[in-house]
Amino acid sequence: MTFRVPKPPIRFLSTVRPPSFGGRLHDARTATAVGRWLGAAFGVCLLTGLVSHYLQHPPGWLADRLPARPVWGYRLTQGLHVAVGIAALVLLPVKLWAVYPRLFVWPPVRSVRHALERLSIAVLVATAVFQVVTGLFNIVEWYPWSFSFVPVHFAVAWVVAGSILLHVAVKAPEIRAHWSGRSRGTRALPAEDVADRRSLLLAVGGAVGVVTLTTVGQSVTPLKALDLLAPRSPDHGPQGLPVNRTAAAAGVSADGLARWRLEVVGPQSYVLGLGLGELRTMAAAQARLPIACVEGWSVDADWGGVRVRDLVERAGGRPGRDALRVTSLEARGAYRVMEMGAEYVDDPLTLLALTLNGQRLSLDHGFPARIIAPNRPGVLQTKWVHRLEVL
Repeated sequence: MTFRVPKPPIRFLSTVRPPSFGGRLHDARTATAVGRWLGAAFGVCLLTGLVSHYLQHPPGWLADRLPARPVWGYRLTQGLHVAVGIAALVLLPVKLWAVYPRLFVWPPVRSVRHALERLSIAVLVATAVFQVVTGLFNIVEWYPWSFSFVPVHFAVAWVVAGSILLHVAVKAPEIRAHWSGRSRGTRALPAEDVADRRSLLLAVGGAVGVVTLTTVGQSVTPLKALDLLAPRSPDHGPQGLPVNRTAAAAGVSADGLARWRLEVVGPQSYVLGLGLGELRTMAAAQARLPIACVEGWSVDADWGGVRVRDLVERAGGRPGRDALRVTSLEARGAYRVMEMGAEYVDDPLTLLALTLNGQRLSLDHGFPARIIAPNRPGVLQTKWVHRLEVL
């Protein structure tokens, strides 16, 4: 009979060591240089995102003070929001690549202060990745989650902003020491890395430029020929405009519009009923306005119809003082009912549109009537309008 002598237990703790990183440029200068660009991108996205959010969901005190001019205001801010957000999709991985060896420092926690610092970085990384990834999914209209995108994206934006400010405050000495090529900390780095670092930063800048040029054409229409990676081209769609929500998706059919009449409800519940023929005989107005959507695309178009302020006045309302509630025929949707502040109601370019580019509205573009107003998100340019209510 033979006996096996048991082997001594493996001492895992004595053999485990943090990984060793031999790659160069995982240094503070690279992280600071890319971090400046990324911080600026998140700053622009925060400011333009706030514009979009409060245009769509204004608090009561602001609703009647939202400006209707410049007419291209929302087109600029939302186009910038999406373009810079797409650029951040390039910058964020490079920034994480530059700093990820620090995740494996040993020991992982050296003090309470160090633990809090690492926790704040974890929050910053998680929320930053969440924002750019869900933002990308939003512009392609793919929502593989159960939560509502708009309020969650808005809330997490504040967490990202706070995390960035905290991170900058904690890392201020290191950032200052590596801010430029002549800074004290940068000069202390190996001189042979300068050329490689410059090449890396030039490559990152070039990648941002390529991604921007191949997507920004969806809002900057002179560049639409380069619009290779964007989810939409600004002139592809019925009547030369893209469509986000079709009539079929909204539950609106041509058969259900045979007896359509517009209801305009004035003060003291006075109701004015107007058929399509009556609307066409009213004083016609024309406006060339962009339609700009939260996904980043926008395009100018010629709209014809009746000024909203004329309809409000005819129903006994007071243009310039009264707001308006607009109701769509669509069966359901977050924007089936929309409210419009007094500034928009009074603007002569705010129309109940009946035509698009000289043709009767197609069903997908809101036939028989839709709202078109300057400096306004596309989701609030309500289609298939059947009721206007003076507030």
